Amino acid sequence: MATMPFIDGHNDFLLRLLRQPERRQAMWLQEGLEGHLDLPRMKQAGFAGGFFAIYIPSPHEENAPDYQAMMDTPPYDLPLPDLMTADETQATALQMAGHLMWMERASKGALRICRTAADLNACMADGTIAAIMHMEGAEAIDPDLDALYAFHAMGLRSLGPVWSRSTVFGHGVPFRFPGDPDTGPGLTDAGKALVRACNELKVMIDLSHLNEKGFNDVASLSDAPLVATHSNAHAVTASTRNLTDRQLAMIRESGGMVGLNYATVFLRADGRKATDCGWDPVMRHLDYLVEKLGEDHVGFGSDFDGADLPDVIGDVTGVQALIEQMRERQYGEELIEKIARKNWVALLERTWGH
Repeated sequence: MATMPFIDGHNDFLLRLLRQPERRQAMWLQEGLEGHLDLPRMKQAGFAGGFFAIYIPSPHEENAPDYQAMMDTPPYDLPLPDLMTADETQATALQMAGHLMWMERASKGALRICRTAADLNACMADGTIAAIMHMEGAEAIDPDLDALYAFHAMGLRSLGPVWSRSTVFGHGVPFRFPGDPDTGPGLTDAGKALVRACNELKVMIDLSHLNEKGFNDVASLSDAPLVATHSNAHAVTASTRNLTDRQLAMIRESGGMVGLNYATVFLRADGRKATDCGWDPVMRHLDYLVEKLGEDHVGFGSDFDGADLPDVIGDVTGVQALIEQMRERQYGEELIEKIARKNWVALLERTWGH
């Protein structure tokens, strides 16, 4: 059967380039050196587009706990790093935006940064990979929001106010299992101003790492669909990072969307990181999201290059195997196309405007 083109809600490929900029040519243009993504594998896999995250890593801490080991032996409750300021992070965020712009140039027309729904639809029509500049955690945005307008001019079209670690705008959920997302206060006054400015600029707001009170604040303030680009169902896996039934209902009512996260710690019922879990946890979450959200509000949100994935997926080339699983479970071709690609296109049209 022909490869099904898909759009993906979240990846951390830019973080790999940030950490090894001297190798970016090989990491982007050569196939399968490491990680989950590169241009040849994306073409082979049917990767039609995706959200490329600008994410600021926390400074290295001496004697820090082994977080990865803790997440493989639930229960766990990982302490979050300290808040970082715009002065500390803007240069890094600018580097990452620069890497995405370089990827566009180096691809020689194979990838294009999309700033409008028309750009996105043109990419879908001509087979160009559509790149959406996303900011995962708004550390690089100053409280006066000047940097938001600067990054928007560069192409920023999607933003999460937090990556779990608190920002001047709000508070994220800690990595805790078992746990629920009601973990602290809501948006700050600066966070509420950020939401209004994102609405004004038609920048999509991502709720994936935001705690429950912050989620509620965005829902009450925003005039845009509610979106969680890479989150799963709390009823299936009781992680703080997953969405409760009430949150899913609010997303559905807003005309929003959830991207299925492939991270094993958010898929497995036991919360473990182990990757030998087969298809069952993946499909239980996907089935549940479709049941609660409806066919028009679910997509893919892999967390490529930012998480441990089930062995059955492995990297970007495993997405077609996931699509085949959907066929085997009697997802019709129309629904598969919606989840793979069309729901993301429609959601961005609703958010950005035609």
